Order: sequence, then C-alpha cells, then structure tokens
Amino acid sequence: MQQTTITPSVDFELDGVQHGFLKLPYSHDDSAWGCIMIPITVVKNGSGPTALLSGGNHGDEYEGITGLLKLANSLKPEHVKGRVIIIPAMNYPAVLNGSRTSPIDSGNMNRSFPGNPAGNITERIADYFQRYLIPICDYALDIHSGGKTLDLLPFAAAHQLEDARQSAACIEGATLFGAPYTMTLFELDACALYDTAVEQQGKIFVTTELCGGGTSSVESVAMAERGIHNFLIFAGITQGNYLLPEEPTVMLDMPDASCYVQSEHQGLLEMCVSLGDKISKGEIIARVYSLERTGQLPQEYFAQRDGILAARRHPALINIGDTFAVLAVVVSEDLD
Repeated sequence: MQQTTITPSVDFELDGVQHGFLKLPYSHDDSAWGCIMIPITVVKNGSGPTALLSGGNHGDEYEGITGLLKLANSLKPEHVKGRVIIIPAMNYPAVLNGSRTSPIDSGNMNRSFPGNPAGNITERIADYFQRYLIPICDYALDIHSGGKTLDLLPFAAAHQLEDARQSAACIEGATLFGAPYTMTLFELDACALYDTAVEQQGKIFVTTELCGGGTSSVESVAMAERGIHNFLIFAGITQGNYLLPEEPTVMLDMPDASCYVQSEHQGLLEMCVSLGDKISKGEIIARVYSLERTGQLPQEYFAQRDGILAARRHPALINIGDTFAVLAVVVSEDLD
C-alpha cells in the first residue's frame, strides 16, 4: 500500500498540548505547491486510553465543529489521563464551503472509507484516518447533525455489532452521551462509512445526530459540549460527574430499512406529522404536490410501521429518491 501524502505537524507521542495541522498536498490553479491544512489538537498526559474526537465529517453540520473548537481551547494535560485527539473539521474543504460534500472532488467523507492514499482529496483524508488515526485510538466520537437537508430528534447512536461486548460498550457510550434520545441505528449503506471503519478495527464508536437545518442553536451546541464532556469520562480519560438531562434518555431502535421513507415523486413536500409524533401503521405521513400544473391531487405517503418520527426532510422541495421521513421504534420510556 502506498504511503500517505498527509504529514502531521504534531507528535502524537508527546505529552502536553499541541495545536497543529494535518498537511495534505493539493496542487491547484491558485497554489502550485499548496497544502490543505486540517486543524488538529493533541492533548496527552502519560499512559492511558486514546479518544479520537471529530466533527465536520459533513461540512454543514456545526454542533461538533463548535464543541470541539471550544474543547481544543480549554482542555489541559492535567485534565486527562491518556490522550485526546481533536479534529473539529474532518472534511476541511467541505467545512470551509459550508456544504455536505467537498467542493474539490464532491467527496462525501462518510461514504469514502477505507479511502485511498492515491485517490482524490476526500479519499486521502479517509485513508489517513483508516490507517493512522483509528489504529491508535480506543474510543471514537464523531458528531453529526442533519445539515441543510434534514431535521432530526437530537440523539446519540450506536450500531448492533457481531461482537456483543463491543456492541454493548458502544450503546453504553451512546446512552451516557446524554442526548434526549439514544438510537440503535440502522444504516442504508454502511460499507463505506467512517462508523464501520472504526467498528471493524474493534474500537468503541459513538455518533450523533443533533438537530439540523444547516445551523446550530444554543441548545444544540450545549448538547454537543455536554456529550463530549460525558464521552471523555466514559472513556476513562477525564474525571468528574456525568452531565445528564433531568429526563432519562428515550431509547429508540431502527430495526431495518423500512424505517426510511423515500419519495417516488418530485414536487412540493407537505409533512403531515411533526418530529417526535407517534405514528401508527397506515397513518398519513406526507403529501407531495406537483408543481407542473394545478388541479392535480397530491401523492400521499403512509406509514408502513408503528413508531415515532425521528427525522424529516428540511427543504420543502423534493425529488424522486429523497428520504423525507425516518421512523424509529420506542424501546423504553413512555412518551405520554
């Protein structure tokens, strides 16, 4: 396998606080010998576990970026036992562009693993995580939200894995993150996810979806900060009390692909239920109206299972193939 072209300006084995870059050569019209400079902070104090914390996997999801920038400004070596690697803007070109995917190569970081050291820019970043960062971590937290196209109930999530101990630890970490909801997540296309890359190397992995709409709020950033605080305690790297909400987290499950509802029509979306609403099988979820002519009845979509609405499309315009609703099953806690 070809060596990576990424060079870190930090020493991962050095105690103390280091702020630096992952330097990725990128030759383009405005800079013949340029580099993409991905910010990174390493905080280390002796031996102990390593936590790899990332935001900006998608560039229009801001809670993780904000929370990790704040952590990089405040975390001190005396606070930790072990090592914390902080990368607030994993797909740095996408973050600067405010877009889900990279403006350089249209690469979706969370569909680019295991990456390629000789591939496009996004694949090279993925390869560096795959072969250099994931192997040195014990715990990984990747903070997502809905970006510009989704609104979601705020949840931390883990996946059902073949290794029962690993799976239980991931679910415990997601629960202790302290979001209002905790999800056992079913992915439509898991094979190229960062999540899968971390889990296949036997690490403890937690992800999130903290609201959406391509912005952040006081509440959603506070959720990210509390969750980061809790995750580092869970990993055994920092000490302190868990900051958990007064109401216990509601446990949700997505058993299979039927939880995702895609549009088979193009037009204007009218949602008929709101986030968090209970939905019964056969209940109307949404209507899609044609924008090509008046006098045409809308296409109606009905729930194929009982559950609650965990996510919905944010823009009202919709195309064929767009997911506009995600249903989840309540495992615990009475929502009445």
